[in-house]
Amino acid sequence: MSPLRRVLASCLTLASLTTVSCESSIPSSPSVATPPAVNPSTSRDFAGLCEGVKCGIVENANRQVSELRAKMAESGTCIPAFGVVADEICNKALEEFASSAPDAGDSSEDAATYENKLEELERAVDAPLQVLYLRQLALIREKALQKYKAASRTSEASDYEAMLSADSQFVSEAEDATREGSDWEFGQERTNLQTVMSDLASSGKKVTDIQIKSAQQQSTAMQYLQQQQQMIQQLQMQLYGQTSPWNVGVAYRIPETNFNLQGSYQQGRTNVQLSCVPDEYASMLGPNGFTQGVGPGNLGLSLNLSI
Repeated sequence: MSPLRRVLASCLTLASLTTVSCESSIPSSPSVATPPAVNPSTSRDFAGLCEGVKCGIVENANRQVSELRAKMAESGTCIPAFGVVADEICNKALEEFASSAPDAGDSSEDAATYENKLEELERAVDAPLQVLYLRQLALIREKALQKYKAASRTSEASDYEAMLSADSQFVSEAEDATREGSDWEFGQERTNLQTVMSDLASSGKKVTDIQIKSAQQQSTAMQYLQQQQQMIQQLQMQLYGQTSPWNVGVAYRIPETNFNLQGSYQQGRTNVQLSCVPDEYASMLGPNGFTQGVGPGNLGLSLNLSI
């Protein structure tokens, strides 16, 4: 028998003794007949009366649980001090049963029936509250997980410190939501939270390692290219001496022909190229084509200066 049931049984016994003492102290009157006490005639009648009281109390408790469920669904947040609220609902139901159920008297069979109905009442009220408790734990776990993600992204703390902080917050809020003296427990939800945080930390570390490795490879490739460029410049200096900073390019299309003459001077070297390329835009530039479109001598000049 739980401590709460022992207290309720003691209160019922004390109330019965007080009633008997008060009735014996009242003087009897010959003109007023005392009505007989209403007691169940059989154990079946006693069980039926207890069942009726229990059903009424369960209906009232379920109404309160429905209100809590609607409040949680509407706000999408946890109910503050849910454990205390659940305790109040359960204790109120047990107290109401103790005050409304019939007295078992000296019958051991009726006393056993009373205890069974009391246990059934506690289970019937506890079950829907425990369902809300599991929903509460899911919200608390999600809140702690979001805290871990935010801490791991924005703060300079390590993943381990962020995990400890999120786990501590989960345990604190879960303890507030747990009904005292019940078999409610949040160990499985805590384990799931720790597993998810560990997986996120591992995947985040892998991504970081890949990024660091990729950056190192790019840096190595750039260093190699710079070394090759320096080697090429050194070979050019050995072959051609000190290169000139001037780069000059000249292009000339012979009028009324498809011949294009190009010349360039770059890094101390001169290059002349003659090509036969049709003028694709001649039809758009008039009967004389491009030959009368640009400056004296129809000469194109490109100048690049590197210092």
